[in-house]
Amino acid sequence: MDLQRQSLTLGQRPALILVDMIHAFTDPTCPLGTECPEVVQANFQLLQAFRARQLPVFFSTVVFHAPEQGRVFRQRVPALNVLTPDSHWVQVDARLAPLEGEAVVTKQGASAFFGTELASLLQQSAADSTVITGLTTSGCVRATVIDAMQHNYPVQVPKEAVGDRNPAAHQANLFDLHAKYADVVSLDHILTQLSQTESH
Repeated sequence: MDLQRQSLTLGQRPALILVDMIHAFTDPTCPLGTECPEVVQANFQLLQAFRARQLPVFFSTVVFHAPEQGRVFRQRVPALNVLTPDSHWVQVDARLAPLEGEAVVTKQGASAFFGTELASLLQQSAADSTVITGLTTSGCVRATVIDAMQHNYPVQVPKEAVGDRNPAAHQANLFDLHAKYADVVSLDHILTQLSQTESH
């Protein structure tokens, strides 16, 4: 039986957090990657909308600088070892390249909050809510959504702007995130809400 829940709208200053939209995950030639042009395109649309309204935008990437960083995670998923500082794989997908002033937080775990400066950057940006996108729904997106909620930010997840290698895991996690942690909505719903915010 589902829990009773309230839908939460975006505030006047939502922040867009693109989780791991890096070549390692968007390029199927990488052992970590998957073919997901529609997810990239949805993220591009969101970037344009947030930038047009001068709203905060943040990216995350995964980089391992030393053997002890993410040690257990890498033992569990050895393909993560390609994510080295000098690797093409750790760069944000060129189709979504960050603009000057848009922060890229570097992480070694699943959540974009864990061990990073994201919480303080959100606070500095005066964000009052979040839109979280990226790859993958069942992993780093899920972990980031839960942490955003635990930092007391309302979260919306545009279902077209997240993806997963496993379609069943993708659907199950969207269902579960919507049940407890976030509002899983359409891309159009978010774009409509953004059109109603004041430009900054």
